[in-house]
Amino acid sequence: MTTFMYDKLIAVTNRALCQCDYLTQIERICDRHPRAVLLREKDLPLEEYTDLARSVQEICASHDVPLIIHNYAEAASALEIPRLHLPLSRLRELNSPQNYEMLGTSCHSMEQLREAISLGVSYVFFGNVYETTCKPGVSAKGLRLLHDICDAAPFPVYAIGGISPERLPAVLDAGAAGGCMMSGFMTL
Repeated sequence: MTTFMYDKLIAVTNRALCQCDYLTQIERICDRHPRAVLLREKDLPLEEYTDLARSVQEICASHDVPLIIHNYAEAASALEIPRLHLPLSRLRELNSPQNYEMLGTSCHSMEQLREAISLGVSYVFFGNVYETTCKPGVSAKGLRLLHDICDAAPFPVYAIGGISPERLPAVLDAGAAGGCMMSGFMTL
């Protein structure tokens, strides 16, 4: 993949896919200057997640790559990270959405997009656009629905699910601001 395309991708982390030391892998990812790193280690309890986020925050800051906290508003607050991505169910419970410069969620339908808009997000992930090994048996939403979601959204939409360097141009042509890639980044 050419270097200029990394700025269109958000790296989504997953320790289970990492084939080397995790923080070394984060360093490799940040060396490519993605649009952001989403720390999606949702199996960790809050305290362990916060400790890991602190280490990842240092690496991201040294490369000027924004870090987005996933699921744990408490960790974002403790580390003073103004970027948070919540599942829609957790977003409904958030008391102060205005405390974040970036607040996002994942959507899988037009109905969920409308709800996300009403809850004050500044971006969404939409997918899964393609079939993916991360969600076996889940049908792809496709580029047509991605296009419709992008047209309806008043903010950036990032495609997720089966995104690869080869598929990124089609995602961008459908109107997405970029894509989210997990496996491709975690196995660099």
